[in-house]
Amino acid sequence: MDERYDSYCAADRLFYDSLGAAVAQPVFPAADRPVPHGWRREPLDDWLIYGPDGGSLPQQGWKIHISATLANAERILDTVFDYCVPRGLSFKFLRGPRTLLLRNSKYAARAASGKFVTVYPRDDAELELTCKELDELLAGEPGPYVLSDLRYGTGPVHVRYGGFAARYCHSPDGQVVPAIEDDSGTLVPDRREPVFHLPAWVTLPDFLGPHLAARNDTNTNEVPYRIERVIHFSNGGGLYVGRDLRTDTQVVLKEARPHAGLDADGTDAVARLAREATALRQLADLPQVPRVHDEFTLGEHHFLALEFIEGRPLNKALVDRYPLIDADATPDDRTAYTRWARHVYEQVDALITAIHDRGLVYGDLHLFNIMIRPDDQVALVDFEVAAPIAGHRRPGLRNQGFAAPRDRTGPAVDRYALACLRLALFLPLTQLVRLAPAKVAHLADIIATNLPVPRSFLDPAVQEITGDAPATTAPDVHLGDWPTARDRLTTAIVASATPERDDRLHPGDIEQFRTGGLNLAHGAAGVLYALHASGAGRQPEHEQWLVRRATAPPSGTRCGFYDGLHGVAYALEHLGRRQDALDVLDICLREPLDGLDHSLHSGLSGIALNLAELAARTGETTLRDAAWQAAERVIDQLADDPGPDISGGRHPYAGLLRGRTGAALMALRLHELTGDDTLLRHAATALRQDLRRCVVRPDGALEVNEGWRTMPYLANGSVGIGLVIDQYLRHRADDQFTEASAGVRRAARSPFYAQSGLFAGRAGIITYLAASPDDTDRRDLTAQLDRLTWHALPYAGGTAFPGEQLLRLSMDLGTGTAGVLLALACAQHDTPPTLPFLTPLTGAPTPSPQRGHLLHRRNEGR
Repeated sequence: MDERYDSYCAADRLFYDSLGAAVAQPVFPAADRPVPHGWRREPLDDWLIYGPDGGSLPQQGWKIHISATLANAERILDTVFDYCVPRGLSFKFLRGPRTLLLRNSKYAARAASGKFVTVYPRDDAELELTCKELDELLAGEPGPYVLSDLRYGTGPVHVRYGGFAARYCHSPDGQVVPAIEDDSGTLVPDRREPVFHLPAWVTLPDFLGPHLAARNDTNTNEVPYRIERVIHFSNGGGLYVGRDLRTDTQVVLKEARPHAGLDADGTDAVARLAREATALRQLADLPQVPRVHDEFTLGEHHFLALEFIEGRPLNKALVDRYPLIDADATPDDRTAYTRWARHVYEQVDALITAIHDRGLVYGDLHLFNIMIRPDDQVALVDFEVAAPIAGHRRPGLRNQGFAAPRDRTGPAVDRYALACLRLALFLPLTQLVRLAPAKVAHLADIIATNLPVPRSFLDPAVQEITGDAPATTAPDVHLGDWPTARDRLTTAIVASATPERDDRLHPGDIEQFRTGGLNLAHGAAGVLYALHASGAGRQPEHEQWLVRRATAPPSGTRCGFYDGLHGVAYALEHLGRRQDALDVLDICLREPLDGLDHSLHSGLSGIALNLAELAARTGETTLRDAAWQAAERVIDQLADDPGPDISGGRHPYAGLLRGRTGAALMALRLHELTGDDTLLRHAATALRQDLRRCVVRPDGALEVNEGWRTMPYLANGSVGIGLVIDQYLRHRADDQFTEASAGVRRAARSPFYAQSGLFAGRAGIITYLAASPDDTDRRDLTAQLDRLTWHALPYAGGTAFPGEQLLRLSMDLGTGTAGVLLALACAQHDTPPTLPFLTPLTGAPTPSPQRGHLLHRRNEGR
């Protein structure tokens, strides 16, 4: 579960959105004040920025952050507003209480937590005076600790050195990030992490010395516990495995930060920790509930020491056993799994009944909070929202795949979650029920068709979830009828458009609020490209929306292929808007290539391929020259392949979009243009580097190894690698690649994929299979097309698909409905399109298939 998505669910019931863009959100009274005479006001995302006309600030320096609680925010804001205006101090603030709550919520970004008002002093002298006077004015006002900052005194005033102006550079992993200037004048990343950091070239002002010393005075030597490893961090605190040094007992340490980690009711982590301790003591006679070992404080932070439960969360235990992941699972495998899953359910059902008998509602039942011990006995953890049955209110924290509707309270909350558990144990897609409650009957039908689960077990769950609402079975999507499917997906996509907004045209993934709403992966360019490539037609008004914004992009807009303007130019060229494409390319060509990684997604490989393609289509020699400059830089990077054989996180990525497979695709396409065999060797080198980061699963499927999971998907998984391997094998035989190709094909046969999207779901699997000439792969393709309905949902008279995490619908190319549309077109259209650059570039001859490779594929399919 990616917790970043939770805060983007608050603004809209169906789509990910930011509160800053949403309408009708309540604001603080200060936001409605007339702008002071001689001042200007600018909205920016969730913020309102104030500054004196004609005033100037340095590009970077010390900034002051003021934190607040929901109770005192209005008072603090009025105080800071009235302080800053007469002194000509520029400042900004979060515009409304809902935004403040989300910034301090349990799963908010920890690096931004607590920041309510930001003040911009012009120099160190003004910094010292402002800190002193604001600290005096706000004495006694509580507020959460700003984790990225140094606290001034004991109040809500904090300081951090960072950028004032919007400047950007590339991070070591190639991402565009906010920047500051180091002592040599070079732009470097402005580190925004949940820990105070002083750049090496910056001297801490003397007046802050005592505050840094006070910060460093608190350490874990003050308590009789040693932290052995981190389980999890949230904005409310950490969860650790620790050890009681007095008894050598292993424990779980649960940390709570005051005024932080808020739930929907505004309750902070400290209050929930106290509630949890009370509930656990009330349930102390139940062996399936952890014992309370100790309670203590360290500094301002509160801790609960709990019994350590040996075992694994149910979501992980389920993945290890789930037979629908394996295309070759036998009826006996499915029967054994069903027996195990029902045994787990019966234990949980009995445990929830026992909790109710003791007068409590558990309130947070889902796959992550159920532990499976080594002997397959269950335990429950995380009692933060447990509450008495008498006077029960809907929990302020919830997992959206199990959360009861607003009309359920008391034990009904747990009964609803138990009904979701009945289904999720056999088909973990209950998040879809939040988007379309009638979908639950279809999920039950899928389970009954694919696993030996009797309807007598499933039907009560359907009834509990739907209540009095009607339930439907399979949605009327007709994905096997290509013209009808195209029309239904197009209807949904077009209906979702918001041309009145500046930040995005179609709702999509939360990445559009970081990389912008223009690009191929998550913006308008990808949607319009998919509509056109699939034969669904053109949207001139929406194309003009894209052109207006792409030819005058905001500061910080990326230039990569999938995340930036190169992809926009590609889409505009394919939409027949060549001059607009060239105008966008002119912007890209003015940007330096320094700091870019090798990737197809945002780096040099995608840029080189786009420039080479558009050079051939337009005859522009400057584009051809620029393509080769980018390509040479990619080839130089291939010599260095650091890190372990694990993909992602702090390690190099494998896969088509972010791994070296993108560089292999670039070298392969350029080889076809030139006939230079050296480029073919570079392609092989890049593919072997990505294969280092793959593993073979027990069922023979080759998948990318991320250390804690393996991935088969198009963007960062093995089928993206397999696409390029198969294209390489059309040029040259290679035993390692032939073996890897067979393993990838097994990864594309799974009946179950958690998501439906192009980059990380079934649509990407369909795109891979559609590119295969093998008859066996075509049979698997038909099966995957049929199963695509598992995720299909109704929207605006059409059919839409959920995005990443399945919490909201998405219309973008990478995660949503446009990507599904393109995948269906690749499989079913009379003149099937492909993903960009998966066919030879314009002007290159089409390679002849390698006879040995295809013969191998035919024999293996028998």
